[in-house]
Amino acid sequence: MIITAGVGLLSVAVGAGTTYLWLKSNSSRKFAYMELEVKARAKAIELESERMLQNTALKIKEAELTQDKIFNERIAQVDKRNRDLILETKSLKEEQSKLQRVQKRLDEKAQILDQLKERKKRQIDLIISKMQSVASMTKEEAKIALLESVEEKSKADIASIVRKYEQQAKEEGEKKANYILSQATTRYAGEFAGERLINLVTLPSDDHKGRIIGKEGRNIKTLEMLLGVDIIIDETPGVILISSFNLYRRAIATRVIELLVEDGRIHPGRIEEIHEKVESEFEQKIYEEGENILIDMGLFPMHEDLIRLLGKLKYRASYGQNALAHTLEVAKLASVMAAEMGGDEKLAMRAGLLHDIGKALTQEMGGSHVDLGADLCKKYNEHPTIVNAIYAHHGHEEPDSVESAAVCAADALSAARPGARREVLESFTKRVKEIESIAVDHDGVQRAYAINAGREIRVYVDAGNINDNEAVMLSQTIAKQIEDRVQYPGEIKVTVIRESRSINYAR
Repeated sequence: MIITAGVGLLSVAVGAGTTYLWLKSNSSRKFAYMELEVKARAKAIELESERMLQNTALKIKEAELTQDKIFNERIAQVDKRNRDLILETKSLKEEQSKLQRVQKRLDEKAQILDQLKERKKRQIDLIISKMQSVASMTKEEAKIALLESVEEKSKADIASIVRKYEQQAKEEGEKKANYILSQATTRYAGEFAGERLINLVTLPSDDHKGRIIGKEGRNIKTLEMLLGVDIIIDETPGVILISSFNLYRRAIATRVIELLVEDGRIHPGRIEEIHEKVESEFEQKIYEEGENILIDMGLFPMHEDLIRLLGKLKYRASYGQNALAHTLEVAKLASVMAAEMGGDEKLAMRAGLLHDIGKALTQEMGGSHVDLGADLCKKYNEHPTIVNAIYAHHGHEEPDSVESAAVCAADALSAARPGARREVLESFTKRVKEIESIAVDHDGVQRAYAINAGREIRVYVDAGNINDNEAVMLSQTIAKQIEDRVQYPGEIKVTVIRESRSINYAR
């Protein structure tokens, strides 16, 4: 029993020792493995640190190179600036030296001139004293005789110089005239005044011509009196001509006659009714025209009076160029130029659109379209740049901004392009408007219309204020004023018309 217990204890002891030895061996291996792993990680960290140090060193090197490059560039810029300054200084010194030399020469010449004047004075005094001693003249008499002699000689010299320059001016004038004619010939667009002054109305038949004329010419007289146009009915089949320098009146007249022909009822009462209706339609139409332009250009808001006048420019021409087409052209050109120069393109476009707005009023109010347009824009609180552009495009002021300068340039470009304007037509329309204004300025005159291409003016007067004898005197006065104030070929017929009209209503 005891032996058996001893053997068991011995077995337990041996097992425990074996286990201890195994565990010890296993721990040793584990610790060795961990030691190797730690060493490997340490090596990896060391390598990573070396790599980061190398990258940092490279970045520092690159930064140093970049700084060196920037520093070198700045040094080069400074050197270049210094060289430029040296050159500019040298140039300024040279210019200053030149100016000093020029000033010195001028001083020398002034000194020589003073010496010559003094010598001339001494010679004159000497001549006067000699004349006094020889001709027994007083000093004043000798001086007068000498001056007369010098004046006669000077007159001959001046006449010679004048003849010389007159001949030279004549030769140069002929060359310039030939050049202008050649340019005009190459740019001639094939237009003539009739295309700008006449509208054609087509009739369904020639019977309508008689109905438009009316009994004893009543209808055509009413039409011409109300519409202010010249209605030409000739042998051309199926058409009549409406002639007037005023595009707006001519357009209204054309529409009135077309509606009368469509309606078929042509008599003075119906003519007046249709005329009032068409005038109202045209007022609405020109407002819509101006409104559409502002919508297309994105320039809202604008005062309704300016919108209406903008649409009315469609029926206005300047030197044969349609005012609205010119205005739109200037607005677009000014916008592009202002944008290129760093200005406000919308403001430039608005200024271009309003730069000739006064032309819509010149036929009714007279005066300069520049002043009229500027006053309108001030009245409706438009931007000061727009007012400056209106004044500047005709040289009344200097442009005070990029936008004003762009409008001036665009206006010159639009007007100067080949075929844009016709000087002859504009001078003709100005003459006709002047004839009308002379007649309207008299008391008692209700309306005055220049017709027949400006060769006749019809003046309608108030029969209550002017009698037949006064009408005769008025026609003579108007004719005399036209002779004195207007230049025109041929003759102008002045017709003063009195009409008594009594109107009542049956209710």
